[in-house]
Amino acid sequence: MKIHDLSQPLNADCSFWPFYPPFEVKYIKRKSEHGVNAQYIMTSNHMGTHLDAPRHFVTNGKTIDQIPIEWCYGPGVIVDLSDVLDDLDLFTPEMIEERVEVREGDILFIHTGWHKYSFLAPAGDEERYIQRHPGPHFKLCDWLLSKKIHIWGVDMISTDHPMNLPIGRFLGRGGLEHWQRVRGLAEAKFGADKMPELFPDSAYQLTHNALFPHDCIHVENLGGDIGRPELHNRRLTLGAFPWKFAGGEAAFCRAVAWTE
Repeated sequence: MKIHDLSQPLNADCSFWPFYPPFEVKYIKRKSEHGVNAQYIMTSNHMGTHLDAPRHFVTNGKTIDQIPIEWCYGPGVIVDLSDVLDDLDLFTPEMIEERVEVREGDILFIHTGWHKYSFLAPAGDEERYIQRHPGPHFKLCDWLLSKKIHIWGVDMISTDHPMNLPIGRFLGRGGLEHWQRVRGLAEAKFGADKMPELFPDSAYQLTHNALFPHDCIHVENLGGDIGRPELHNRRLTLGAFPWKFAGGEAAFCRAVAWTE
């Protein structure tokens, strides 16, 4: 049995979600003075590889400590779509099922290739990672529910397409107007007339709003070994293990795969 780390490193240099505070860390004790090294951390939950709990979008939804541990470990697949995805592209359930069998109750991780643009990666490009990542067509939500999937994940900063996020709708409004550039690129790719059809108002943050009430939750910012071809499009054992955060709406996690 071999274990593969599917997590991104986390430190104060990491990209953080727009409008959220960054990760901060400092030493509060040093070996030379206190006989021990100790650090203090202040951060949001939505940085690095992390698992969102239903409470993130549902007032009385499950918190991290209430997620059954059985959901966090089990059979599943890592589907590789990296060869067909570029800036702002859409992926669909059909694209997933063309490459691998997804069974009822699986853990599903999607490799888009976008982890290679995260800040700490050798080819890091923070603007591309945050503003131009691919995303799912909104029909993916019904498909995930039909598969009775509790945990899925992506190697991107969000499970939603930028046009279904603040990134493509109002990021930088009144300032740098990032949203206008993102929308312009999406219109050039899909056609301005297609935007209401592909990204309706009802699809705003849909992988959060539509799925969390049904206890279908996700891991964001997967990385590590997720790009290894031997892990792709085959049956695996997968896991995503957050700390037992009582009352937590999300938590850092370690995502892993096991192969024989």
